[in-house]
Amino acid sequence: MQTDLVAALDMGGTKIAGALVDGDGTILVRAQRPTPAQEDGDTVMAAVEEVLKELTASPLWPRVYAVGIGSAGPVDASAGTVSPVNVPGWRDYPLVDRVRAATGNLPVELIGDGVAITAAEHWQGAARGHDNALCMVVSTGVGGGLVLGGRLHPGPTGNAGHIGHISVDLDGDACPCGARGCVERIASGPNIARRALENGWRPGPDGDTSAAAVAAAARAGDPVAVASFDRAAQALAAGIAATATLVEIDIAVIGGGVGKAGDILFTPLRRSLADYATLSFVQRLTVVPAQMGTDAGLVGAAAAALAKAGAVRV
Repeated sequence: MQTDLVAALDMGGTKIAGALVDGDGTILVRAQRPTPAQEDGDTVMAAVEEVLKELTASPLWPRVYAVGIGSAGPVDASAGTVSPVNVPGWRDYPLVDRVRAATGNLPVELIGDGVAITAAEHWQGAARGHDNALCMVVSTGVGGGLVLGGRLHPGPTGNAGHIGHISVDLDGDACPCGARGCVERIASGPNIARRALENGWRPGPDGDTSAAAVAAAARAGDPVAVASFDRAAQALAAGIAATATLVEIDIAVIGGGVGKAGDILFTPLRRSLADYATLSFVQRLTVVPAQMGTDAGLVGAAAAALAKAGAVRV
């Protein structure tokens, strides 16, 4: 039987997505479950196994020769474990071993979700053709990954580029990671909504208190909603500028649910970036929306497995 597909898992705080993907990045089969993020580790793993069971039931499964995982972090690719900040039941959880056991001992490649999105955007999306890039996901959390010298740079444990836990407010709110004033604590979707609510914003009749609802209110001119997105944009700009100053990236790509806010996020972000990216070698830094959409994590996880096998270069 021809073996030319990989399985991909995109493990986040909100959903667990799975797919069978070919060497061109085309998704052929999909499966998805909600993440029972506040449950114990075995319950979370049971949801992962449901996704894998659906994939292995496909008639295409015999063509699968490897598995790629992009997981919310931090991850430890060298140990095969994950400790997602937004999934407290998983701390040093042996996800690689459990997935390998559920897939008939196939090779498994683990990377952080930010690195996975970076792989997808560099392979097929907004960072294609750029040798030095930062790609970010701004959603339930804030993650990122780096392309340096034309190659994906995951680092020894798979966490390089984890911009969400750079501190940009030294005396800021405590973050679940243990630090203070992290980009994620200011710019993630739940924190945009939290800040808006704390400062007097009220949802509409439908009671929707998501960041998307705050974005809609900001588009309608609500000053509290606008201010919450401005604060998120400022935090993102500070983190992006710091990263650019360290490693000389020339493009930052932003995806995830918050990135879908469009100009409500990108206009203040570009304005703030001009205040932080001031040195001559970072002044031409551009910030653009991601192109891969909600499939970025899956395509990137597949890319990692394909790259490990030498089938693609990312």
